[in-house]
Amino acid sequence: MTTTDLMSSEQIISLAKKHLTANYTRYPVALVRGSNSWVWDAEGNRYLDFFPGWGCGILGHCPPRVVQAVQEQVATLIHVPNTWYTEPQTLLGQALGDRTDFGGVSFFCNSGTEANEAAIKLARLNGKPKNKYKIVTLTGSFHGRTMGSLTATAQPKYHVGVEPMLPGFNYATFGDLESVVKAVDGETCAIMLESIQGEGGVNIAPPGFLEGLRELCDKQGLLLILDEVQTGIGRTGKWYAYQHWNIKPDIVTLAKALAGGVAMGAMVAKSDVAEKLKPGTHAATFGGNPLAARAALATIETIEQDGLLARAVQIGERFLQRFLGLKEKRPLITAVRVKGAMIGVELSVEGAPVVQGCLEKGLLINCTHQTVLRLLPALTLSDEQIEDGCDIIGDVLLNLRS
Repeated sequence: MTTTDLMSSEQIISLAKKHLTANYTRYPVALVRGSNSWVWDAEGNRYLDFFPGWGCGILGHCPPRVVQAVQEQVATLIHVPNTWYTEPQTLLGQALGDRTDFGGVSFFCNSGTEANEAAIKLARLNGKPKNKYKIVTLTGSFHGRTMGSLTATAQPKYHVGVEPMLPGFNYATFGDLESVVKAVDGETCAIMLESIQGEGGVNIAPPGFLEGLRELCDKQGLLLILDEVQTGIGRTGKWYAYQHWNIKPDIVTLAKALAGGVAMGAMVAKSDVAEKLKPGTHAATFGGNPLAARAALATIETIEQDGLLARAVQIGERFLQRFLGLKEKRPLITAVRVKGAMIGVELSVEGAPVVQGCLEKGLLINCTHQTVLRLLPALTLSDEQIEDGCDIIGDVLLNLRS
């Protein structure tokens, strides 16, 4: 059978179970096509997607400018190693640096965990003259699946079975500045966190916390690393989520939405910090390849030209009002947390049945931290689609209650 043959969902799933590893929990649906916030399965059933590409689809599925950029680039130059300069990578570095508020310089890779690994290494390189190598991370965090990023992830459930973890990480409580102060010692080189925890349940840093961390880092000579893998590139209504607070990090990491669904990650750092990455200290074979870089430039162009930073704020406000309204009618909702197009709805019950119920009604959402419904919709989502999707979630919650 070739990839041009039409296969049913059952055929695809059967073949996948035979030839793919079983490390993902998959729904019994094979998706074959997408457009904006809609996806279709092999049988032609249509689904409204409030979680496109696990947050990577910030412009929805197959956004026109990204598609055109990739089509043009794939016929011109797909990949060359980083021993050569390319225009798309250079322009992307400029675009990201111009939007950081601190004129950052970029290292490109392929994923969020790679970006965080680069940040961890860069922090240690900066701490080396004073023999500082430890990094403080926060409870509820999620930084990736490779061993350094996994150790940085202060959720023990992700460590099970792959111990021992790497030395050099101290954990403190998210939102508790005094806890972070106590976790810092004479060998600490950096503090690393998400300003809004995604996998941890869409937890937003409380007032004064990030400002306090910046002050602590300045006082102790530490680097402040902000993981913006989920929040970056317009997700919260600003290019970077930290721009909602009066701070500037030393290092910021990106992935997911960066290239509109094409695999790409980046670490953007202050130039005096990044200078420790000398030839031979770090690399990524496919990092910043022309194809991904063109896709990222098209993503940034779309967000800017179509006014999607403002649209992210509008989307968040509309979801907030709908879910606050549902909260009054559905006691299963205990909290609603929203920052732009990053939405968390906490339940008093397990969220998996809600996700399943929504799937059966043609809506795709996510549940994280067991009880938090997480939505990372496209910034191109229409008001009508928001209303339709929220109606489905409300109906499912009502049926659960009954």
